[in-house]
Amino acid sequence: MGGFGVGDGQVLVDGRAGPRRASGGLVALALGGFGIGLTEFLIAGLLPQVASGFAVSGAAAGRLISGYALSVAVGAIALTAATARLPRKQVLVGLVALFVVGNLLSAIAPTYSVMLLGRIVAALCHGSFFGIGSLVARGLVEPERKSRAVAVMFAGLTVANVLGVPFGALVGERWGWRAAFWAVTAIGVLALAAIVVLVPGRAGPVPGGGTPSGLREQFRALGSSQVWLTLAATALGYGGMFGAFSYIGYTFTEVSGFAPADVGWLLMVYGVGLVVGNLIGGRAADRDRDRALVLALLGLTVTLALFGLLAGSAVASVALVFLMGVTGFAAVPGMITRVTDAARGAALAASANVSASNVGNALGAWLGGLAITAGLGYTAPLYTGAALTLAALVVMLVTVRQAKSPVRRNG
Repeated sequence: MGGFGVGDGQVLVDGRAGPRRASGGLVALALGGFGIGLTEFLIAGLLPQVASGFAVSGAAAGRLISGYALSVAVGAIALTAATARLPRKQVLVGLVALFVVGNLLSAIAPTYSVMLLGRIVAALCHGSFFGIGSLVARGLVEPERKSRAVAVMFAGLTVANVLGVPFGALVGERWGWRAAFWAVTAIGVLALAAIVVLVPGRAGPVPGGGTPSGLREQFRALGSSQVWLTLAATALGYGGMFGAFSYIGYTFTEVSGFAPADVGWLLMVYGVGLVVGNLIGGRAADRDRDRALVLALLGLTVTLALFGLLAGSAVASVALVFLMGVTGFAAVPGMITRVTDAARGAALAASANVSASNVGNALGAWLGGLAITAGLGYTAPLYTGAALTLAALVVMLVTVRQAKSPVRRNG
């Protein structure tokens, strides 16, 4: 087991880094995650301005969001597969450079089509960055701290969730929507420089050292039932949380009695919950990962069900949307380390986990919309979300039991 035994913080023989070098690398990865998260979330607060600027409908402007999400799911697998044999730091640098180009295109876009292209280009790096970045993050530290390292990287994304929409709205109101994309481009350049300087060249498992490196080897590593069961739990868990979140604004205004102007700060409460849950989940997963995942999914199921029952209370709604964020993101670090362990460190598995979460997002939003269309009201997405997370909990219990079975251990 590697240690933190060198005073100068340089990379150790086993590929891990000393404490100062590891901290710097994790901060660089978190900064990249923050920039990518801002790109994803800030557009929601800029849609009216973008639609007006390009003289397109609100539905067309909305495709800047849906097109991004679809590109995340595709890019996560495609780019990870295409770069399977390349050094991971080199891949991360290339991904962030792609992110910078995409946002630069959005900032200078003369037409709606160029703007959409910029969004797609920026989105392509999203899944692969978090997939490969999570492997690099865990490779910087000792094995018993791997989930916490992943949580530090994802802290950038969770903070962006809190700040993204208000950041976009504030900058857009003062300097126009293009200024917001110029700002994110600058953050991308800063993250690129930080990764070049602070992330060790041999961070993460070294291809060829027992970790699947070739594309065929990586696909073969995905053949484990533990990989697919964990991916299913990820999709269902994300689907439950984001299916409920997709319609939470309507729940607040139509059921809880909040004014539309209150939705912004209520979403920030949810975002703070994501930040807290991410950090708690990383620590808990390093102590007992499977137990932490089961408890997180159980907590999210109970929270969503209670939210549905108590949504008529403004006070309860504030507390429960915070807990929804905490329990919803507490599973993320552990899910990623679990699926990559099951796949022997294959980068494709980490990126597949990001794709699974996006598939879950789409599934949850679709089911929640069906429930509302069926006339079940604006608490219905909370109940459909609870049903999805209950299914995720059942899948995770089956996964844990299978992993501990004597047949599997002896096989």
